[in-house]
Amino acid sequence: MRVGVLTGGGDCPGLNAVIRAVVRKGVKVHGFDFVGYRDGWKGPLEGLTMELGVQQCRGILPRGGTILGSSRTNPFKIDGGVEKIKENLARDGVDALVAIGGEDTLGVATKLAELGVDVVGVPKTIDNDLSGTDFTFGFDTAVNIATEAIDRLHTTAESHHRALVVEVMGRHAGWIALHAGIAGGANIVLIPEQPFDIEEVCRLVESRFESRYSPILVVSEGAVPKEGGDMTLVSGEKDAFGHVRLGGIGDRIAKEIEDRTGAEARAVVLGHIQRGGTPTAFDRWLASRFGIHAIDAVADGEFGTMMALRGTDIVRLPLIEGTGELKLVSPAEYAEAEVFFG
Repeated sequence: MRVGVLTGGGDCPGLNAVIRAVVRKGVKVHGFDFVGYRDGWKGPLEGLTMELGVQQCRGILPRGGTILGSSRTNPFKIDGGVEKIKENLARDGVDALVAIGGEDTLGVATKLAELGVDVVGVPKTIDNDLSGTDFTFGFDTAVNIATEAIDRLHTTAESHHRALVVEVMGRHAGWIALHAGIAGGANIVLIPEQPFDIEEVCRLVESRFESRYSPILVVSEGAVPKEGGDMTLVSGEKDAFGHVRLGGIGDRIAKEIEDRTGAEARAVVLGHIQRGGTPTAFDRWLASRFGIHAIDAVADGEFGTMMALRGTDIVRLPLIEGTGELKLVSPAEYAEAEVFFG
């Protein structure tokens, strides 16, 4: 069997570990042949391929990013896109696809599976917002990077007696902010699922200063205020999946703190630092297991499925279970963080 492999959406620590595991087990155990598709769905759409075998996967386990490249190409937004993909797969002699990606990439995989393309999905997102799986790889790395940043910012906040607002990724789900905020000892955590009251935020900031300590606020990029509750945008432009670029909520909150409390406040935007660099041990472990089980699903002919972590087990679920709805922070989980506010 000849298997195509692609990675789509934002880059993420652990992608190379998945590719390596898929190829290693596919070649050594199942005797499969592989072709790498470049730059997400753009690869099979435009016939962009690269050689992919055991040799190409040597040394990539600890590397961030993806040797296959990525993009946010949506073939369903391109005239004849699906037909082109089917034609190119047939031309390349590809019998099945392993698609590694998040909500958008696996959303395309779900539709293609319904149209007869043999595809298996591997869930990827640093936001950890795909339903069906307890964790996605990349999330642990992002949380560790954010936590280290918060640890470092505590000392400069105390030295200068200022409030620091740390903006982390999280468009619709606040998992990174929640985990990093608790782990890093933040005094306030703001997430998209819980619109915030800026007056209450400023009250907590003042309370923290009264204790002779400086406040650290962690805010998801998609957090919104209760009044005028719109996401803060970099621009109104949308990508191929209809997403706008978020950014600026940290600066917005820092300015409100200064205007309302008179205290000095600064915003720190971690941005793509959370995506880059070497994956943590947990993410390498999880990504490798996802890859091993994904190629087994191909061998078993269980197409239209995705891998998921349930407890310590890797299970196969219908793709729609991972893409049908987002996994969000519950009020009870947010309440655990609120214990440490102020």
